[in-house]
Amino acid sequence: MNDKDMNRIMQKAEVLIEALPYIQKFNRRIIVVKYGGSAMTNPEIQKSVIQDVTLLKLVGFKPIIVHGGGKEISHWVEKAGMEPRFVNGLRVTDAATMEIAEMVLSKVNKCLVTMVEELGVRAVGISGKDGALLRVDKKYSDGQDIGFVGDVKQVDPKILFDLLEKDFLPIVAPIGLGDDFASYNINADDAACAIAKAVGAEKLAFLTDIEGVYRDINDKDSFISRLTVEQADQLLDSGIIGGGMLPKLSGCIEAVKNGVGRVHILDGRVAHCLLLEIFTDEGIGTAIIKSEDE
Repeated sequence: MNDKDMNRIMQKAEVLIEALPYIQKFNRRIIVVKYGGSAMTNPEIQKSVIQDVTLLKLVGFKPIIVHGGGKEISHWVEKAGMEPRFVNGLRVTDAATMEIAEMVLSKVNKCLVTMVEELGVRAVGISGKDGALLRVDKKYSDGQDIGFVGDVKQVDPKILFDLLEKDFLPIVAPIGLGDDFASYNINADDAACAIAKAVGAEKLAFLTDIEGVYRDINDKDSFISRLTVEQADQLLDSGIIGGGMLPKLSGCIEAVKNGVGRVHILDGRVAHCLLLEIFTDEGIGTAIIKSEDE
């Protein structure tokens, strides 16, 4: 074997050794992965995400996937001859749109289950309706009625604990039950935060369409790799953060304040972003932690 081949092999060994303390620390701990955005529409990235989550499962983590499907829902709404409508970033969901959303999310859910099963890990796909996992109140947007959109008010994680105990990987579609027992569409970020808090997750990872948090989105040098909750609160109060990152960061802060060990905001368009963030010293995204002591 020549020196070049030996160096390549040694580099692989170093990667594994670097991952070892993280595997030891988070063994048998729950990690919730919110999966959506462009990472769901690119087949190659979709494959890498599922490989990452499956590897986490096989090295001792207890992952739970909470997935979205907004782009796919819009596609089928248009195919049905309807116009997708949004108010303040929230989908207006009448009865017909809710029916399409539930069918699409169920299809997406079972596709993800199949991909995990193909890699030799047992998975079970459910929605927030199963086992009354997610109970919701009707959500309004600045007082406007936007239809069957839910705000999570209660999480009963028993079905998730049962699945984890039986060594299944739960995959959750963000549909909840209202007090009227109708189906309600839930923002997948909100569903992931609520579930992570309820199960006491060690980690909550958001796969997004941006590298992480910036002080100035137009300045790539302003990237922030780690934020304490206090620093994140100050960032929100400063008014610098806007757009879709505002509710996401607010949800991250609330999750850490309510017992989630650490939240990661990652660029889901990067292949194997989960492994790079969790198993390497540098990481590639933004981590929100409780305090500098961590």
